[in-house]
Amino acid sequence: MRAASLKARLDRLYEQYDFEARRSHDPIDLVHRYSRPEDIETAGLFVSALAYGRVALFMQVTRRLLDHMGNSPNDFVRSFCRKRRKFPDISYRFARPEDLHALVYAVSVLVNRHGSLERLFTSAVASSDQTIYSGIVHGVREIRAVDLSGVYGRNVASPGFLHLVSSPETGGAAKRMALYFRWMVRTRDIDFGIWKKVGANRLVIPLDTHIARISRCLGFTRRLGPGWKTAAEITESLKAMDPQDPLKYDFVLCHQGISGQCPRNRSVQTCSHCELR
Repeated sequence: MRAASLKARLDRLYEQYDFEARRSHDPIDLVHRYSRPEDIETAGLFVSALAYGRVALFMQVTRRLLDHMGNSPNDFVRSFCRKRRKFPDISYRFARPEDLHALVYAVSVLVNRHGSLERLFTSAVASSDQTIYSGIVHGVREIRAVDLSGVYGRNVASPGFLHLVSSPETGGAAKRMALYFRWMVRTRDIDFGIWKKVGANRLVIPLDTHIARISRCLGFTRRLGPGWKTAAEITESLKAMDPQDPLKYDFVLCHQGISGQCPRNRSVQTCSHCELR
């Protein structure tokens, strides 16, 4: 009974949610600048890589990066290796200008090698795989394996670069890579659905502090650690409500926390009006 009631409430919240109105407060809005699939997937990787910390701050930095790339991020990265363009002085928290330079360079190498980022990330996802785990691990390994000595002066990536492209291989949630896959794979709401080789039922929820906290409140997980296993367990709980598209609830639940509708500290005034209470 409880599961059926919760599903009905989540579905009602999802159906009533104004995704377009909320989009301007989400990093995906920056990717909606573009219409060509190759520009969407290229811009999406850079936007998701920088999507940590305060939304207003990282969106400002990412906007500067995309502005520097001009009308076509894909054309920019394809010609980056050949022209060795001067890179702007853009930094954000752990990422120094050379780290962003290194990421653009690595993506340039791999786009020219594979033809597209879809091929890079989805080629390792076998038909027997239950999730996108192998796709993320493979893609991140290739990005990190690019020779970056032309940027750093030696082929050793800095911690700032490694932070930009996180992998679940070490147990972390790889939230930003999971977010990138959601944008590229889901065909509904404000996601793009341009990657066709992976189904939405294999996605794993991008686990941030809001999703983790709300999911524990709703009983989707008992895990306290913010790792890949927690994200996978939450996703399995959501699959019980929508086996083909479990991440349909991700945007709604996350923004319940971001907007303050589901506060970190419980409030009688706020919580008494909660749709999920």
